[in-house]
Amino acid sequence: MSNLNIAVHTPALLGEGPSWDAEHNRLLWVDIESYKVHVYDPETGRDQAYDVGEHVGAVVPYRGDEVVVALRSGFHTCHLLTGEMKAIEDPESDKDTNRFNDGKCDALGRFWAGTMSMNNESKAGSFYCLEEGKPVRTMFRDVSTSNGLGWSPDEQSMYYIDTPTRSIDRFDFDLEAGDISNRTSVISVPEDFGFPDGMTVDSEGMLWVAHWGGGRVTRWNPHSGELLQQIEVPADQVTSCCFGGPDLEDLFITTARTGISEERLAETPNAGSVFVIRPGVKGQQTHAYGRVSQA
Repeated sequence: MSNLNIAVHTPALLGEGPSWDAEHNRLLWVDIESYKVHVYDPETGRDQAYDVGEHVGAVVPYRGDEVVVALRSGFHTCHLLTGEMKAIEDPESDKDTNRFNDGKCDALGRFWAGTMSMNNESKAGSFYCLEEGKPVRTMFRDVSTSNGLGWSPDEQSMYYIDTPTRSIDRFDFDLEAGDISNRTSVISVPEDFGFPDGMTVDSEGMLWVAHWGGGRVTRWNPHSGELLQQIEVPADQVTSCCFGGPDLEDLFITTARTGISEERLAETPNAGSVFVIRPGVKGQQTHAYGRVSQA
C-alpha cells in the first residue's frame, strides 16, 4: 500500500460525496456546508469550486459538464460552466429542516439518495430512488443520517449505512426492477472507531468505510464481517471515499472541519482536505445518471 497524500489541500467545512467522472478523468465532490460542488483534475492538480446556493449532499456525473445534485431542495441538474440549475423533483418539499446527504447511481443510472434532519431529529429522513423520466420513489423511511451506499460487483447486493445505527446493512438488490428487499446487518462498527459514514465497494466486493470521529478508513469483508485493513487519516471527521484514476486504483478520501475544536484543528491542520492513497486493490466505476454503463 502506498502512502497517503493530499490531493486537494483545502479547508472544506464538510467535504463529502466523492464520485469519479471517468469521461473527463476527474473527481467530483461536495462541500455540503459551503454549498459547493468541487471538480478536481488529478493531472493538473486543479480543483474548481462551483457555488450551488444551498446544502448539496451528493453529486453524480450526467452529461458532459452537466451533473446531477441532491440539494436541500431536492434533485436538480446543474451545468457547472453556466451555473444553470434545473429542478427534477423534491420529494421532501414539506420538510424544511431536512436535507439530502449521500447518494450514488446504480449500473442502470438510477440515483439513490437519502435525507437527514439538520436539527438532529432521529428517524426524520427517508431513502429515495430517482430514475430518469419517472417520479421519485420512496424506498424506506425512519432514517436518521442516510449515508454510505454501494453495490456488490455482481449487482446482487446493495450496502447501506444509517450512521447512528453503527450498522452496515445489506439488501438483496434487483437491478432490473430497481428494488431492494431483505435488509440485514452485516457489520457492526465498534464504538472506538467513530461512526460509519460514506462507503465504497471495491472490485473484490469488499467494503471501504469512512469513519466520522474515527480518523480512518477501514476495509471489511461483508460476508464474514472481518476487518481487513485500516488507513489512518490525519483528520478526525473522515466522511467518504471513492475509487478513481484511469485504472480505478486511487482511493480518494473526503474529510471535514466541522465539529472540531480550534485546539484539535491546530493539531490536524489538513482537516477538510481530500486525501488520496493507492491501497493495492481496484475499485468499481462510478455510474453516471440516466445512463446504462458499458462494462
